[in-house]
Amino acid sequence: MARNLHGGVLNFIAKIYNYVNLIPMATNVEVTKNNNESPVNLIRRFTKRVRGAGILPRVRSIRYNQRPESTFKRKLRTLRSISKKEEIAMLKKMGKMK
Repeated sequence: MARNLHGGVLNFIAKIYNYVNLIPMATNVEVTKNNNESPVNLIRRFTKRVRGAGILPRVRSIRYNQRPESTFKRKLRTLRSISKKEEIAMLKKMGKMK
C-alpha cells in the first residue's frame, strides 16, 4: 500500500514540475536526499519548498487562461450569426419555419 502511495505522490510531484516549467521565470525547487532519510520526509521537505516558493498559486492562476480571440475570428463569427439570422427570417417569411 505504501508503495502505491509513494508512486502517486511522485506522479503528483512530476505534474507540479511540468506546470512549473510552463511558467515563465519560474523558481526551480530541488531537494536532495540526505543519508538515512525516508522518502516521506523527502517529499515533505519538497512540498514545504514548493509552498515557500509560491509555485502552486501561480500555477492555479494560469491554469484556465485562454488567449483572447482574434479580431478576424470575431468578425467571422459575427458574419456567420448575421447570415444565420437572415436565413431564419427568410424561412419564416416563406412559411417553412414558425
